Amino acid sequence: MDKNSIIGFVLIAAVLFGFTFYQSKQAKKQAELQAQLDSIALAEKIARGEIDTSAAATAALEYEQALATESVAAEEGAKSAKIFKDSALDAAYNAEAQILALENDKFKVEFTTKGAQPYSVLIKDYYNYDSTALYVFHPDNLEYNISVYTGEFIQTKDFNFVVTEQTDSTLVMRLPFSGGKYIEQRWAISKGSYKVDNTLSFIGEGLVPRNVSSFDIDFRVTMPRMEKGYKNETQYSKLNFYYEGDKKPVEIGRGRNGSKRVERFDWFACQQQFFSAIMSAPDKFASGELAVEFFPEADENRNLMHCSALMRADLKPNRDNVIPFEFYFGPNHFKTLKSFDKKYEKIIPLGGWLVGWFTRYAIIPMFDFFSRFIKSYGLIILLMTIVIKIVVFPLTYKSLASSAKMAALKPEIEKINKKYPKQEDAMKKQQATMDLYKRANVSMMGGCLPMFLTFPILWAMFRFFPASIELRQQPFLWCHDLSAYDSIVDFGSRIPILGDHISLFALLMAVTMFIYSKFTMNNQAAASDPSAQSMQFMTVWMMPIMMFFICNNLSAALSYYYLLSQLISIIQTLVIRKSVNKEELLAKVRASEGKPLPKSKWQQRLEEAQRLQEQQMKQQRRR
Repeated sequence: MDKNSIIGFVLIAAVLFGFTFYQSKQAKKQAELQAQLDSIALAEKIARGEIDTSAAATAALEYEQALATESVAAEEGAKSAKIFKDSALDAAYNAEAQILALENDKFKVEFTTKGAQPYSVLIKDYYNYDSTALYVFHPDNLEYNISVYTGEFIQTKDFNFVVTEQTDSTLVMRLPFSGGKYIEQRWAISKGSYKVDNTLSFIGEGLVPRNVSSFDIDFRVTMPRMEKGYKNETQYSKLNFYYEGDKKPVEIGRGRNGSKRVERFDWFACQQQFFSAIMSAPDKFASGELAVEFFPEADENRNLMHCSALMRADLKPNRDNVIPFEFYFGPNHFKTLKSFDKKYEKIIPLGGWLVGWFTRYAIIPMFDFFSRFIKSYGLIILLMTIVIKIVVFPLTYKSLASSAKMAALKPEIEKINKKYPKQEDAMKKQQATMDLYKRANVSMMGGCLPMFLTFPILWAMFRFFPASIELRQQPFLWCHDLSAYDSIVDFGSRIPILGDHISLFALLMAVTMFIYSKFTMNNQAAASDPSAQSMQFMTVWMMPIMMFFICNNLSAALSYYYLLSQLISIIQTLVIRKSVNKEELLAKVRASEGKPLPKSKWQQRLEEAQRLQEQQMKQQRRR
C-alpha cells in the first residue's frame, strides 16, 4: 500500500469519527430540549388546573416504584435463569443457606452451607478486653473457597451444599453433580482441642477432567481487635508461613502491611497477639500469594487485620481425590501449639536462638512450675525474679564488689583529679586511676563482663511477658491485665511518643532505675572528668527516661519485672558495700604506694600511648 492510500484511509476514518461524534452530541441536545419543553408544557397544564398536582405526584411515585420492581425482578430473573452445563448445580446455586455448629468444651465453630465453610469461631473461657465474647473471626468474616474446573469453572462459595451427616463432632456437606458425582466437605472436631479437621473430596469418575492437575483455595479472614492497646496488639500480630525442615516460620507484617509469593509450603498462620487461625496441608500447598493488611486504630468495626492466602493445591490424576487439611482456631499457648509437632509454637516471639533457648528451657518451665501452686501471677513474677537474681548472683557479684570498692576509693580518686586537673593530663590521670584500681584489686572490665552474660536473660524476659497468654487479663494490685499496660492517668487523646496514658509500673520502674544509677555513679569518677560527666548523664538521666517511654505502652508484667530486678539489685549492692571494709582497703592501697606492680598488656599499651603523646607535644612546642 502506497503513501497516498494510507493518507486517504486516515482521512476517511477521521471524517467518520467526527460525523459520529457530531450526531451523538446533537441527539443529546435534542433530548435535553425536548425534556425542557415537556416540563414547561406540564407546568402550564398544572397552572391552568388541567392536571391535579397530587395525582401527578402519585403517578410519578408509582412510576418510580414500577421501575424499581422491574429492576429487582430483572436481577432475580437473571439469577434464576443462570444455567450451568451441569443442570444439577442450578438448585444448589439458588438454595437458601443454613447455619450449623460444632461445639466442644473449648470453642464453638459455626458453618454455613453456602460454600460449606466456617462461618464464625467463638472461643470459650476467654473474653475480649471489654468483657465481650471473644471471636477469632466474627460471623461471615471468613471465606474458604475452592475453585476447580469440572467441565466448567465453578467456585464453591457460590453454591449451597446439602447436609448429609451431622453429629456432635462431625459435619458433612456435599455439592451434587449429575451421575452421582459430588464435591464433599467433611469437618470434624474432638473434645478438649482447638483443632478442626477438614477433608475435601472430589468423588466420581470424570468429575474433574484428567488433564486438570490442580485446584485453587482462597482463604480470607478478618480478625477483630481483642486487646486493650492497639499499638501493642499490632506489634505482636502478623502472618506466618512454614517450609518443612526449617527451624522456624517466616514472618510477614508484624504490625505492617505485607505480602509474599511462596512455593511448596506446609502451613500458614494468621496470628493476633494471643490467638491464631492456622491452616495446614499435610500434602503441602503447591504455591500461594500471602498478604496481611492492618486496619487503622479508628476503624468503626474494631477490626485488627485482614489476612488472605490465595493458594494452589495438587490433584491426583485418574482417581478420586481426597485431600486432608487441618485448621487451628485458638490461643497462642506454647505447650498447646507444640503438641501438634508442626512448629506451630514457633509463631510465639520468644527471641533468637540463644534467648529463645533460655526462654523455652528455663523461663517457661519455671513459670509453669510456680503456676501449679500459686494463683497470683504477680507473686509468680516476684518469685521468678528472686530465683533469677540468685542464679546469676555469682556472675554479678564481681561487678557489685568492684562497684563497692570504687565507692570506698572515692577519696583517692578525688586526689588524682586534683593532681591532674588539666585536659592535656587526661592520659596521666587515667593511668593513675588504673594503677589505683589495680592496687585495690578492682577490675573495671570484670564488672562489664557479667552484664553481657546476664543480658540474654533480660532480653528473654522482654520477649516472654508480652507474648505470654497466661498473663492475659490477670489482675495484680492496681493493674487489671498484666499482659497490657496499666494506666493511672488517661489523657483522652494520644500524645506523641508517650501515648494516651501514664503507666504506674513503668513510672516506678524508671524512678527506681534513676535511684539505682544515681546511687552507683556518684561513687565513681569525679564530676570534673568530662567523659565521666557524659557517662553519668546517659546512665542516670537518659536511660531511665528512655525506658519509661519504651515500657509505658508495653506489658505491665514487663515493667513490674524490671522494677523488682532494680530493687533487688539495690539491696544486693547495699549488702556488698557493707561487707567492704573501707578503712582496711584504703590502708592496703596506701601501703602499696611506691612499690612496683606487674603491668598488664593494656597498661603497657596505655603507657606507650602516653609516651607518644608527650613526644608529639614536645615537637609542637619546638615549632
